[in-house]
Amino acid sequence: MLSLSLKMADQIHLLPRHREQIEALLQEHVPEAEVWAYGSRVNGQSHDASDLDLVLRGPGLEKIPIGQLADLKEAFTESNIPFFVEARDWARLPASFHKEIEKEYMIIQESRSPDVTG
Repeated sequence: MLSLSLKMADQIHLLPRHREQIEALLQEHVPEAEVWAYGSRVNGQSHDASDLDLVLRGPGLEKIPIGQLADLKEAFTESNIPFFVEARDWARLPASFHKEIEKEYMIIQESRSPDVTG
């Protein structure tokens, strides 16, 4: 079920070129995951250098393999995106953090797998 505070994904505070790079890296490294952005770039409290907080929801909400997460994090670090991108695995976060994220988020990548549920 989607949060009532879900905003339009085009309202995330990102330049189009950075969003394109982020989306390309997500497709390359975690194509099956649904990816949500949350935090300051979603809630309007960010500035140009703010981190981008992402949570990855794997198929069936199962854990994403550590190697796959590490490869994604390395790709973000090696990119020319001028701010830190924090990618967390939903399945490895406590339920209390899930509740905080669900208050306000944007889907920036839909799952290719039909079994991602919430």
